[in-house]
Amino acid sequence: MTFRNITETDISAVVPLYMEHYNTYEGGQWSAETTYKRIHQVWSHEDALCLILEEGGEILGFCMGHFEQYDDLTAYDLAEIVIAHDRQNRGIGTVFMAEIERAVKEKGGAMIQLQAVNDTMHERFYGKLGYQTCNNLVLKSKFL
Repeated sequence: MTFRNITETDISAVVPLYMEHYNTYEGGQWSAETTYKRIHQVWSHEDALCLILEEGGEILGFCMGHFEQYDDLTAYDLAEIVIAHDRQNRGIGTVFMAEIERAVKEKGGAMIQLQAVNDTMHERFYGKLGYQTCNNLVLKSKFL
């Protein structure tokens, strides 16, 4: 398996992977256009770190996020990590998260933060990697 930075031309190649995951397994309604826009927005964000995971030229997954500066540290906001559905439950996500952590630390990040679905699967995956639920922060939203 190899890891590399996503280029702008790679975005079109990961769109189907994103759509398959979210539309088939998460009940989403992503189109090719909205998916491309979402990925491009994160990829083009200042201080973005977006990686692609490949094996033999096949895309196994990708992640995207960006660094955020706080008064006392730099955090990496992991916006998405997607592993091809037929490759899940084989330790690939765990290996990928280790690479993300290594890359973030190498670039001066002191913390990784993310939002995850509040279910057993996500709790088990992130929990085994040492990620804890933040009890001092609550996601707030308002539909307009």
